[in-house]
Amino acid sequence: MHPIATALTRALRSMFHPKILSMIIWPMLLAILFWGGIALFFWHGWVNSLTQLVSQTDIEAMILEYNLTWVASYLITFLIIILLIPIAYITALLITSLFAMPVMVNHVAKSHFPMLELKHGGTLVGSINNGIIAVLAYLILWIVTLPLWIFMPFTAIIPVLLTAYLNQRLFRYDALAEHASQEEFKEILARSGGKFYLLGGSLALLQFVPILQFFTPVYIGLAFIHFSLAELDTLRKTNVDDKPVSAGAISSL
Repeated sequence: MHPIATALTRALRSMFHPKILSMIIWPMLLAILFWGGIALFFWHGWVNSLTQLVSQTDIEAMILEYNLTWVASYLITFLIIILLIPIAYITALLITSLFAMPVMVNHVAKSHFPMLELKHGGTLVGSINNGIIAVLAYLILWIVTLPLWIFMPFTAIIPVLLTAYLNQRLFRYDALAEHASQEEFKEILARSGGKFYLLGGSLALLQFVPILQFFTPVYIGLAFIHFSLAELDTLRKTNVDDKPVSAGAISSL
């Protein structure tokens, strides 16, 4: 079976373990509560800002001409909610990477890679920096590519590509932080960088299924853990197999 398919299958199985089930909902729930509180506090300001923005365009004249003020009010509310959904989703991914990943890595390693040595190439500071860089880069790319979103097929392709980047950039570090050395981490990225993007893209498709968004942050984390640790295990076995046998070892046989 292809390594990515194997990772996706094993991640799905891991989700039904009691330890994982206990943390499936709370990253998304915390993100919704956080942004819901912010929205509640700034709601009137956001509505007024969008209303002023609309008033500077030709849309206002059409609204007044056809007496569509009530429609405009609903559309502004809908627009704010539409903008908050991806922001909450990204926040849930970030919460998962920072707080849930250590528990999930420990669970997957004990269940599937018990002999994999821990080399502690990553740190908490590194994880935080990685998360900040991943989200900032995603937001910059999102803003830069925004004008293309109104054209097909970019409307469907760009969100998947951007989320693929975010998934792999956000979770690959935390998946390998405990077990891989810094040199191994760089070598895995050099060997399997394309596979990380492909895995991230496969998982990005889940963001378009509203109900699944509550469960996908943890599932994405599990998938990257299974894939990353399997790649690390393969790398170490390959390096051992490729290591030349010393003369002393030959003479002792």
